[in-house]
Amino acid sequence: MALPCCTSQAEAPSGAHASPARPRIERDGTTSLAATIPEPLHARYDAVRATSVAFAQGLSDADATVQSMPDASPIKWHLAHTTWFFETFLLSEPGNLPGSRYRPYDPRFAYLFNSYYEAAGPRHPRPQRGLLTRPTLDDVLRYRRHVDAAMHERLLHADLPPDVRALITLGLHHEEQHQELMHTDLLHLFAQNPLRPAHRQPDLASEIAGPLQWIAHGGGQHRIGHEGESSGHFAFDCETPAHDVLLRPFAIAARVVTNGEWRAFIEDGGYRTAGLWLSDGWATVQREGWGHPLYWECHDGEWQSMTLAGMQPVDDDAPVRHVSYFEADAFARWAGKRLPTEYEWEVAATTASSSQPAMAQRFGAVWQWTASPYVAYPGFRTAAGAVGEYNGKFMCGQFVLRGGSIATPPGHSRATYRNFFYPHQRWQFCGLRLAEDR
Repeated sequence: MALPCCTSQAEAPSGAHASPARPRIERDGTTSLAATIPEPLHARYDAVRATSVAFAQGLSDADATVQSMPDASPIKWHLAHTTWFFETFLLSEPGNLPGSRYRPYDPRFAYLFNSYYEAAGPRHPRPQRGLLTRPTLDDVLRYRRHVDAAMHERLLHADLPPDVRALITLGLHHEEQHQELMHTDLLHLFAQNPLRPAHRQPDLASEIAGPLQWIAHGGGQHRIGHEGESSGHFAFDCETPAHDVLLRPFAIAARVVTNGEWRAFIEDGGYRTAGLWLSDGWATVQREGWGHPLYWECHDGEWQSMTLAGMQPVDDDAPVRHVSYFEADAFARWAGKRLPTEYEWEVAATTASSSQPAMAQRFGAVWQWTASPYVAYPGFRTAAGAVGEYNGKFMCGQFVLRGGSIATPPGHSRATYRNFFYPHQRWQFCGLRLAEDR
């Protein structure tokens, strides 16, 4: 199930309280929790957990503690919260896993590292996560090792019930989503530092855009969404149930919008032309003083952008990143086009024709805004218990993005994946591709 703490930044109100409830996986056939789990299970677990720790290598305790804005979380908190998930929903639940009774590493961590699960009890206010100077980064890493040792003891059992195996898989996908957030949240933090620190070496590969081509589609009836458990593959519940949609003829760009094209938008006064913007978008531009994508800076007449490799020249042929839904929509109007719906995007991404150009940069370049609000598919039902809080209660006021970015784990790049954010948010690797009616 998609975790809004990972893909969306909506969370429960600070300081909310609820009576603890056992987090069970109960399904009515309309949600998808079960998955085909690679064997051995402990190898998959170790690989995911090691990736999170590897990202934090080289960071100081201060790097991992500071919170740059309420939408972002400290690296230390991500490392602890993903550990809390396994401790709370698997190790601490009698009957979930075989073996001796689990003893929590520190009972106080249940309050510190819950995110938005009302059924799991009270939590530390989200905007104050950066004030948690204790536990230290070393303490959090010891917490991870404590939980990992307990998980290993139980993962070697071959008789794990299918629902428990599905919950472990959900926890691993949940952690991978946090790995993507660790990239974006650290980038936002380092962008606030005048030293413009780097966390990794720059990617020297340049993405050549090429001329803009269009993929024409005749429309018609198409199957959308994930088939869920019957497919034998993992999916978050918001990707289900699969259903039919009717599309009018349309065309979608074969590639995403580039920095060079966005530069033309800026130079043509795009950020100063009210008629291009939705009302809320124009109000945001005026209030925030937007005039370019997040992290762009003009030095000596040349655009540069903050990256995890430090400041780098803006490559005109690379995809534009860190733009909001409001900006994407305004750019599309300026270009005389529109944003695709999420249905158009998915159909174009899963159909191929020898007479049409390929849909390039579907995955791995940049998340792509669609014109579709994030709402439930027909027939969607939330699961019972704490796991049911992942998606259903956040289906209001946000917009769907499709594809995947340079920070997205490979297993999350699939045509049915529905990312979602509020229209003003742009610290994620968000861009766009254009569409038009035909």
